[in-house]
Amino acid sequence: MQPINWNSLLLATVIFFSQTLFAQNKIILDLSKAKDTINRNIYGHFAEHLGRCIYDGIYTTGKNIPNKNGIRLDIVDALKKLKTPVLRWPGGCFADTYHWKDAIGPKEKRKQISNTSWGNVREDNSFGTHEFLDFCEMIGAEPYLAVNMGGGTVQEAVDWVQYVNHANGSSYLTDMRMQNGRVNPWKVKYWGVGNESWDCGGNMTADYYVNEYRKYATMMTSYSNTEGLFRIAVGPGTEDYAWTETVMKQIPARRIEGVSIHHYSVINWSKKGSATQFSEDEYFRTMEQAWRMERMVRKNKEVMDKYDPQKRVALIVDEWGGWYDVEPGTNGAFLYQQNTMRDAMIAGLTLNIFNNHCDRVRMANLAQMVNVLQAVILTKEEKLVLTPTYHVMEMYNVHQDAQMIPLAMTSNDYVMGDKKIQAVSASASKDKSGVTHISLVNIDANKEQEVLVDLGSLSAKTITGRILQSAKLQDHNTFDNPQKIKPAVFTGATLNGSHLSVKIPPFSVVVLALK
Repeated sequence: MQPINWNSLLLATVIFFSQTLFAQNKIILDLSKAKDTINRNIYGHFAEHLGRCIYDGIYTTGKNIPNKNGIRLDIVDALKKLKTPVLRWPGGCFADTYHWKDAIGPKEKRKQISNTSWGNVREDNSFGTHEFLDFCEMIGAEPYLAVNMGGGTVQEAVDWVQYVNHANGSSYLTDMRMQNGRVNPWKVKYWGVGNESWDCGGNMTADYYVNEYRKYATMMTSYSNTEGLFRIAVGPGTEDYAWTETVMKQIPARRIEGVSIHHYSVINWSKKGSATQFSEDEYFRTMEQAWRMERMVRKNKEVMDKYDPQKRVALIVDEWGGWYDVEPGTNGAFLYQQNTMRDAMIAGLTLNIFNNHCDRVRMANLAQMVNVLQAVILTKEEKLVLTPTYHVMEMYNVHQDAQMIPLAMTSNDYVMGDKKIQAVSASASKDKSGVTHISLVNIDANKEQEVLVDLGSLSAKTITGRILQSAKLQDHNTFDNPQKIKPAVFTGATLNGSHLSVKIPPFSVVVLALK
């Protein structure tokens, strides 16, 4: 054991605290208070029958595109590298018009439908329950099925549970499943009971929704039916904490495992602005909306803590992301948009918020996976592009199932005119092998931020890092230049004993590994 060099230690301490007098970006990690695990499902995704997400996205009939039973193999490979933990389907608004029995059995005999939620497009239902659940197995993700409460029936939901979860030969439904090619049940755990029931899912009041939910949740799980389901109730899509209170107060604890909320970073719902041609003012206002997620999570947690102090019920953010005007020349109902460094900032900031609130937030689902809204993958015929959002989620997947390290943070402000927002966001965790990861986001469009980190009782001998950055906020990957933005080695961090100094360029995301 080497003797402690007290002079060097004193000098490092003096340097650190002298620096803090002139820098306002300070982080103090407190490993002694680490008790919560960052659930891998925070890094989940969402795939709706909307635009080119399913058909011409995940699922193809193109002969020149490598696939297995229609599932694109390049997308499977990309999502496996992303460590996709959970996938929500079939919607969204589409879920409350979807009848699962129309999309099983021989494809030529399936009922064709009109997608009234998104553009009245005719669908042949060739991608249904079997295809989705097989896709989840291919990418290693847990399926999360959204039940049709708005246009379906309780019996339809009960039958779906039996079809996918019950043992062979237990009913005509399991006989049907076997006849359709699946012998063993999929054992689907996560079930959303309705979607946005305050709007496209039925325009219900909170009281009416709760009564409907209680009926569905009871019949889907009671008595001889499948036990162990994780039932997710619809929560608010705005800062309507009265809705959350009604759900938590009126649904018996034994009938609920999760409450969902939705939040999109939209600057103006009537004029959302271009995904790529935006000003710094538009960027600033988008980041204001992204920071609202912190308040929405905190306030919903406060309501849930009132009725569930043991934190048994999870907060599920099953729709989040940036939302802009569609790309010029594309179908307005398909919600196809590009993905820039602005979206990387939304992703990094939002995932830090979820990590830091992992005591209650135990699943989130980015909207959406392919070709829709803040997608991680864009496709064009046989071509595939990984977006900046994909790269952030890949960099951050080191936090999955790691122990969250609480941190105290002081940050400079990012100022625009007479408005200001916090410039730096961070979260930290320690994985099972003992490696500490710190993720940092500087949303300031102009200024480098130096962050001074007190590691506390954490000991580290080496530090490595990765960074996602580009020359302009509007930069994005294209089918002609798919590698324009990708993670690179980061060398802007200096370790000095238990203190760390990090210089983060403007609008960039950094993930550090300390060993």
